[in-house]
Amino acid sequence: MALTLAEASKLSNDVLMQGVVETIVKDSPILQNLPFVEIVGNGLTYNQEKTLPSIDFYDVGDTWAESTPTFEQVTANLKIMGGDADVDNFLKTTRSNTQDLEAAIVELKAKALQQKLEETFIYGDSTASAKQFDGLMKLIDTATSSDQVIAMGATGATLTLDKLDELIDAVKGGKPDMLLMSRRSRRKINSLVRASGSLLDADRDKWGNFVQFWDGIPIGVNDWILDTHVVTDSLETATTGGDCSTIYAVQFGEGALCGLTSPGFLQVEPIGSLENKDASRTRVKWYCALALFSAVKAAALIGVQG
Repeated sequence: MALTLAEASKLSNDVLMQGVVETIVKDSPILQNLPFVEIVGNGLTYNQEKTLPSIDFYDVGDTWAESTPTFEQVTANLKIMGGDADVDNFLKTTRSNTQDLEAAIVELKAKALQQKLEETFIYGDSTASAKQFDGLMKLIDTATSSDQVIAMGATGATLTLDKLDELIDAVKGGKPDMLLMSRRSRRKINSLVRASGSLLDADRDKWGNFVQFWDGIPIGVNDWILDTHVVTDSLETATTGGDCSTIYAVQFGEGALCGLTSPGFLQVEPIGSLENKDASRTRVKWYCALALFSAVKAAALIGVQG
């Protein structure tokens, strides 16, 4: 069963871990919605659905044609991400009268983990760095032509609402659960909607964050999506040096885009007193990865210019 990080934290009695989870989830639309599947071992090999078999009509006595679905075997290996937070015992003793110094430092470490995960969620590339898991850009493969990669133009073009609808339609088996984009792209959508004499629907999530919707789909902002991509011949050829961005449409779930994690999810481990200095250490770590179980559950609109 897949659980979001927030739901998994409810099953833990570790108050410190619950606090860390709340810190990293409340400002992250990805971690608020991305479900995680616990796996045993250091990775998961799965068959990614590529195409469905064909169905035909036949007359009596016709020879029936055989058709099978196509799959691609993909392996997602868990990666180790995290960091240590050291608190000087002198400062902890003398400067914690107004604020818990240890809690503040661990909270900042948790925020750093959230930001690193959000960046890797988009641009992770295990080929470039074996320590990373593959992110959304690699899983969709925006550098290769496919039905899941839609281009604004051969070298990019100004975003239109028609193209945004085309992106949504590229995700099969229901509407996407989220449109993920940069702040510049969201501003452009707001501008286009206002120019049509309307406004985007809006609401607040359970964390109190303001969320906007296009066609009933929540818009998630990721501050790590660059507005400097290069598009050549309707394919992404580089992430820096240009003026283009990418908007992603994704479905979340065990048959779609899903996180992978070791049992226990995020871990907050008190290391204790250090031998070489008068300080105590807390380690925040997570063994995690990302899996796209069906290629048609995610799509990318590349070449989006402001």
